[in-house]
This record gives sequence, structure tokens and C-alpha cells, in this order.
Amino acid sequence: MTAEAGAPALVRAAAPEVDLFAEEFAADPFPVFARLRDTAPVHHDPATGLWLVSRDEDVRRVLLDTVTYRNDNTLRSVVPLRLPALRIMDRVGFKTLPPALFNNSGDSHPALRAIVLRLLSAQQVRLATPRIERITAEELDVMAADLRTTGRHDLARGAARTVPVRVMLDLLGLTGLARVDVHTVADWTDAFITLFWGRTEKDRQRELAHQVAAFYTWLCELAEIRDAPEDSLLAALARQRTPDGGPLSREVAVAVCSNLLVAGHVTTTQMITTAAHRALESRVHWPELAGDPTAAGRWLEEILRREPSLTAWRRVTSRETRLGGIDLPAGAELLLMLSSAGNDPEAHPAPERLCPMRDAGHRHLGFGLGRHRCPGAELARVEGRVFLSACADRFPGLRPASPEPPPFLRLVSFRAPARLDVADPHPHREGHHETR
Repeated sequence: MTAEAGAPALVRAAAPEVDLFAEEFAADPFPVFARLRDTAPVHHDPATGLWLVSRDEDVRRVLLDTVTYRNDNTLRSVVPLRLPALRIMDRVGFKTLPPALFNNSGDSHPALRAIVLRLLSAQQVRLATPRIERITAEELDVMAADLRTTGRHDLARGAARTVPVRVMLDLLGLTGLARVDVHTVADWTDAFITLFWGRTEKDRQRELAHQVAAFYTWLCELAEIRDAPEDSLLAALARQRTPDGGPLSREVAVAVCSNLLVAGHVTTTQMITTAAHRALESRVHWPELAGDPTAAGRWLEEILRREPSLTAWRRVTSRETRLGGIDLPAGAELLLMLSSAGNDPEAHPAPERLCPMRDAGHRHLGFGLGRHRCPGAELARVEGRVFLSACADRFPGLRPASPEPPPFLRLVSFRAPARLDVADPHPHREGHHETR
């Protein structure tokens, strides 16, 4: 039975039309989420072949049942890539990423995850907090200079982007080994998510494929380093053994590094950018964040509920099952709509309201749930709290540079402002002290 055939005609007819790549959907997906939850909580999307799962209860059920719902499909391209793009990546040996962290339901997953959990543990993040604060201050210096010289700064491609990349390279012990600048790494990871989670034209696919190929080549070079620091990710991967006792392949080491750099940069940057956008938009919440990491943390939790940067994630059924009243065949590809779950009134009363004091607290799916919950959740939270409280403290008069809403990324699993131009009417205000 195909996925198309498995969708009852009555449910499909009642469901709204969904274009996951549409500009209108990216700008305001919440009405579509509501109609899906009400009319077709498990809805087949013929354009992508994905089953859209929109209710909080169903999404949680899938995330917690790792036997029926596997994560083997999470890193496949949503839209089939064209032959020219595939050839570009094939020339550097990149065909697909083997099972590592985010696409691994096999026996090797626990050991690989354990490496990451040790590197990004709560204790390690606490020890790294002074470095995170220093990196943030340095990037806010750059932002201050930008505001003085040009009158504006694009947070999405500026400070909110460079801080997570620098922090991730630092915590993984790659800073001295990177041999490329931070903006290049950020460009590569942005290209990666655009190619695999976007819908792009042939010429654009070729451009992205060249960047992804360069990213993959760089990762392969890193994986070949034999004198990496003992506390680095590369050294930990070199020490790791497979279930049969052999060393990890270069391809698996590359996949782990890729997973962490993409997730560590992309989702954290987008979380910070969205949180800053909504706080500045309200004109009320921005001053409340100034110098107060606790207030910034509460604001982040609400943003992670309402507008998580990882808006949706994929699973594939290992057997026939029933979900949300719909019979699904084995091999059905699901899109778990985490953002819709966070706006489900059955789980979150008055979900349209941004309420930092909401009783639900951390009870959202912004970092997933269960066995595959994001291992970098604590790091992302600390980065967000440090950045927002420091930025609001240093730039209390910051405001959107334009009354027009910013454009949003049009990707299946990621959503955030693609640009966030901000201005400061008082760039020389006392208290804006540079650290370098």
C-alpha cells in the first residue's frame, strides 16, 4: 500500500491545502497548523510525500516510540536533488551521510551520542560559560562598530550568527584546527540546510552543491587529523570503537562533525534571531531582558514553544501502525510539526500569547523528546540567555530598522527571519564599552 493510497479521501478533502515552501506559510504558518489539527491531524502532503503530524499528543507519541517510528530518514533531501548538484557532490565523494546522530536508529547510536553528551554536558557548559560570555562580548563589539558606521546591523547574519559558530568550534576543540574563518563555516552550514530542506531551482542547487562539497571536503580533512587535542571531538571519535571493535570510519566521523556543526550553528542562530525579533517587535520585552539572564531564559522557552527554529522533524514507520485515527503503512515518511504541537491549545492554553511566565515552562518540543532529544539543548539555552541579556543591556534603544516584517526562511524543517536589520538611535550611548 502506498502512502497516497493510505490517506482516506474524506480526511484529505477536509484538510487545507499546504505548501510547505510558500512565502505565506513561512511568514505565518499558524492558521494552517490550526486547520490541520482540527481537520486532518495526520495529513498526507502529495507534494513531498510526507505525512504531516500536527497535534501535540501524536507528535509526542511518535518521538517516544523509537521502535515503530525510526529516524533513518531525517537527513534525506526533502525534494529530490537534480543530477548536476549530485554530480558536484559526487566528485568529492559525498553521496550521503551514514548513520551517526540524527539519522541513526541502530546499535552505534548510543555510543556516538555518549561522546557528544560528555562534550556538551551541563558541567562542560557551565565551565564554558565565561568563554561564551567573552565571545558574545567580542561579537557585540563588531555589532556596535557596524551600528556606528552604517546605522544598522543584520542580526541574522551578524552577531547572532557568528557567536554560535565560534562557540561550537571552541567546545568541540576545533578552533585551532579549523583553518577557515567563522563566516565560511556559517555559509557552508546554511547552504547545507537550504539544499537538503529547501525547494530550489537548478542553478541555485548547483551553487549550494559547490558549498556543500567544500564543507564535506573540509570535514574530511579534519577527520584525517591525528594530533587533535585530547579533549576535542576529533580525539574522542578517534578513540571510539564500533560494536565489532574496529575504529570508526572516516565517513562516520565526518557525519558526526557535520551533524553537530549544522545543528550547533543553524538552530541556535535561528533561536536567538527569532527571540530577538519578537522581543524587539513588542517594544515591551526587550528592556526586560537587559542584564537579566533569567528573564532572557524565560523568554527563550516561550519562543521555543511558539516558534522553535527546528519547526519540524522527520520519522519513518518501521511497520504498519495507526496514528491520529489514520492507518499508516510501513515506510510511511512523517513530518512531525513541532511548531504546531507547541501551538496546540490542548497542550498549551492560549498558545498565541507569548507569556514568559507560562506554567508549562520547559514542556515544549523545541529540542525534541526522548532518546533523540537534542544533546546540545543546555548549550543552546546558555548561549541564548547570555546573548539576549548582554545585547539588550548593551543596546537598550535597539529597534527594527524597518517597519516591514522581515522575510522568513522557506525551508521544511527550519524557520526564522532570514534577515533581521536593527538600528540604534543612540549608538554612542554611555555604557557601550568595547572589549577589544
